[in-house]
Amino acid sequence: MLSEAELTQWFQRLAIPEQGRVAIHQVRSSDPARRVGGGHRNVSGRYPSRKMGVTIQFESHRVELAEIYEMEHGADVLEYYDQPPPIKLDYQAASGKRLGVIHTADFFTIRKGGAGWVECKTDEEPLIREESKPVPVGGRAMAMSTG
Repeated sequence: MLSEAELTQWFQRLAIPEQGRVAIHQVRSSDPARRVGGGHRNVSGRYPSRKMGVTIQFESHRVELAEIYEMEHGADVLEYYDQPPPIKLDYQAASGKRLGVIHTADFFTIRKGGAGWVECKTDEEPLIREESKPVPVGGRAMAMSTG
């Protein structure tokens, strides 16, 4: 994990705006927003992270645990957090209506070149769901930048 001095240098090197710095400080100082639980098709658990010095929760051994392995051993990943504080997502539904939902992402990462929220889904799962028509978005993980 980064020391406060290293984090300050990282903020300066990447010119992270104040709003991004506040969000990152909030994630780093918060406990996971929720406890994960397995569904009928998922296996949940905890991964003992040497990089982070804590156990990291996962609720999918095929997707989220695989992402944890990559973050744990990836040289680009400086820190990662499970179940970060919720964020508001604003998007346009398939019907054209603008929607805003409060969402807890699977992870938040701080990498050498940036930081962001990571949502892990299989190609078959939509990232954003509307009651009547889900908007499908493919991919295993999606990161949203803070800066």
